Amino acid sequence: MNSTHLSKRLQTVSDHVEAGSRLADIGSDHAYLPIHLAKNHMIDYGVVGEIAKGPLSNAISEIKKDNLLDVLHPRLADGLAAIQAGDNIDAITIAGMGGNLITHILEEGKAKLTGQEKLILQPNVGEPAVRKWLMSHQYRIFAEQILEEDGHIYEIITAKKSAVPVTYSELELKFGPFLLKEKSPVFVAKWQEEIGLLQRVIHNMQKAVEPDTAKIDTIQSEIRTIDEVIKIES
Repeated sequence: MNSTHLSKRLQTVSDHVEAGSRLADIGSDHAYLPIHLAKNHMIDYGVVGEIAKGPLSNAISEIKKDNLLDVLHPRLADGLAAIQAGDNIDAITIAGMGGNLITHILEEGKAKLTGQEKLILQPNVGEPAVRKWLMSHQYRIFAEQILEEDGHIYEIITAKKSAVPVTYSELELKFGPFLLKEKSPVFVAKWQEEIGLLQRVIHNMQKAVEPDTAKIDTIQSEIRTIDEVIKIES
């Protein structure tokens, strides 16, 4: 992968960035995503944020290769601290990390959020935590995608600040309001795999001298919920 040929995951993230956006890519690593967007004239201003010197050095090197230092601004900073008032950022991408870390970055940096930003978030795990943060901070999810690449399944969640409170059901928080309606083959495969994992947990628990029946009942209830959700009406 490089800035010319993005992974399927990053290409899908890039598809959610609107032309003309002023982007902040947080945890950018090699900066492949913002470089790709700049090279394809999708953005003409971007902040490339990294918390560690090594990844920042990688990003700077890649940006220099494409002579984009006048467009992309690499900064050593923790999360949204990379954003400065004069940047006028209207799109933020945070991709390739756990949902709990993404929510931590958003929570710690919420003073940097003006409410004008489109948030494009790609958690590797822990998607419900991201949705709960968005709901509790009045961000409405308006697009979701799920994809499979190299044996891994990824979700992309895109949200904007809402003028009114936002409420999602427990099912929508867990499965995703849009993904829940679409029930794509990748979505079904993800949750079938989760059922398999939970069944193995129950199997191992039942081997105990005194199995935790309450915990087993809870997991069985979760399996029934997932099974009902992924059932495709004929």
